[in-house]
Amino acid sequence: MNNFEKQMLDILREGHEVFDVLAVKAEFEAEGTRTDELLRLLEIANKSGVGLALKIGGCEAIRDMLEAKQFGVQYIIAPMVETPYALSKYIAAKDKVYTKDEQKDVSFLFNVETITAFHNLKPMISLASADAGCSGVVFGRVDFSGSIGAGREGIESQAVTQAALDTSQACLAHGLDFVIGGAVSIDALSNLKRFKAIHLNRFETRKVVFSASALDSPFLSRALRNAVHFELLWLLNKREYYGLMHREDQSRIEMLESRWKVLNAN
Repeated sequence: MNNFEKQMLDILREGHEVFDVLAVKAEFEAEGTRTDELLRLLEIANKSGVGLALKIGGCEAIRDMLEAKQFGVQYIIAPMVETPYALSKYIAAKDKVYTKDEQKDVSFLFNVETITAFHNLKPMISLASADAGCSGVVFGRVDFSGSIGAGREGIESQAVTQAALDTSQACLAHGLDFVIGGAVSIDALSNLKRFKAIHLNRFETRKVVFSASALDSPFLSRALRNAVHFELLWLLNKREYYGLMHREDQSRIEMLESRWKVLNAN
């Protein structure tokens, strides 16, 4: 492990032992995580004793689920599930890839992150809570705020918060997990506590998943700062990795360019 990865490992170990960190998070969707990146993140997660949450590329991303199964992912999240039909495709896909026994070790969640999905919440919650449904909902506040035209400035607005509270209540009533994501920082603390007062299992930053019990910690601000530091180290490590790949052939390229100029001149 390089220096960046050792620092990330230290952050996760402390997070797991002190701050109720449950998992690190990767995305095949918006983040476009590559397999080699996922393997590095998986090693860090395994050594720190936390799990891995993976947002797949869509409701029927079979190949993504096959990789998730191969790597032992604990949480799978399907993005942009806006209708009962899309949710039914997600449920069918996970049943195709995972046996019933294998599903006992994985939480299958779907994103409610647009106003369209929220308008379809009742039938989707009913479908998710049925036998062989899925585990719960991740409410994506950034995209939801964008979908109602409020932008990032509206993430802590009453409109977004009330939709999340209603979703929390629906999940509680049907025995589903409820997870909050999207611009989670110390500024979100009061709203996070409102969600927890109803029903909240986990909350997540871009790269780190916390148990809802972390909200009771007097060191929460430090935990969230560490989550930001972890993401920064991850991006620095990624830049260094691909920069090294770029630089390793530079001298060969320069030599061939010089040779080509000579040959082309002749």
